[in-house]
Amino acid sequence: MRLVAEGLSARRGEDLIFQDIFFEIASGEALVVKGPNGSGKSTLLRVLAGLLPAEKGTAKLLAAAQPVERLSEAAHYLGHRNAMKRELTVEENLAFWKAFLGDFAGGTGTSVDEAAESVGLGGIVHLPFGYLSAGQQRRMAMAKLLVAWRPVWILDEPTAALDAAAEAMFAGLVTAHLARGGIAIAATHQPLGLEGVKELRMTGFSPEY
Repeated sequence: MRLVAEGLSARRGEDLIFQDIFFEIASGEALVVKGPNGSGKSTLLRVLAGLLPAEKGTAKLLAAAQPVERLSEAAHYLGHRNAMKRELTVEENLAFWKAFLGDFAGGTGTSVDEAAESVGLGGIVHLPFGYLSAGQQRRMAMAKLLVAWRPVWILDEPTAALDAAAEAMFAGLVTAHLARGGIAIAATHQPLGLEGVKELRMTGFSPEY
């Protein structure tokens, strides 16, 4: 399985944010997207996740376990917001995402309880999501990556609001995902504790790979 981006360009309103982005990632590999604020890191991830249209170019998942028309069909997106309802319990939130997303061919997600244990928060899934601290909320958002299998993880500043122990926990989750043949793309200013990652440096109109 390979994720191939060719000639990607994107606009925000009338402004061209980046152009001619090329990269290729294979199963078991991670790509870290770096660059100053405003260089287009988050915009690139949203294009890959299908949340924004590309001005030009394509991003495709090749030789996947099932035919993929859009990359978003095979991807999890973890953005700056956690995509959880504050009024619902953690269990209700994760159960919704598990049922809504389902499993992509080639893998099986974990149970809600197993996912909560994996992020170090087993035993509090009965609490409303809004009761949790910012760090706990971010951990539970990460649990969403586990309840439904998606081979591609698209992660925007995934370790925001996390302490050092939680950062190490998240690095373990990503490492395990890659070991299963998954792919990870992360935009971050912070080290993710991953070894052998590829790097894409965004510079606005002049990307360097």
